[in-house]
Amino acid sequence: MNHYYDRSQLPRFGEIAEGNQELANAFFEYYNKVFEEGALTVREKALIALAVANTVQCPYCIDAYTTACLESGSDLEQMTEAVHVATAIRGGASLVHGMQMMDQVKQLSM
Repeated sequence: MNHYYDRSQLPRFGEIAEGNQELANAFFEYYNKVFEEGALTVREKALIALAVANTVQCPYCIDAYTTACLESGSDLEQMTEAVHVATAIRGGASLVHGMQMMDQVKQLSM
């Protein structure tokens, strides 16, 4: 069965440098720096990344950060809660944009 997303592509991510090594190096240097231990732990960063991955609906990132979360000590309950936090923010953002619709209705109804 063919799928649009192919899991075998994820480990090959570094091959993107073939198109522009300089830009790839800059991205990967930044990316790796972001995920180093800092004010947030590696575990916390992995949970944030998992939540964002679900929000932007990137299957590669979901796979990668599910693995990263497990490897950094998160459990299914924590990962599920992180996904629910992202879902609540995404849903709330959609609803609050409804205020723009309401204002437009009021303006056009005058």
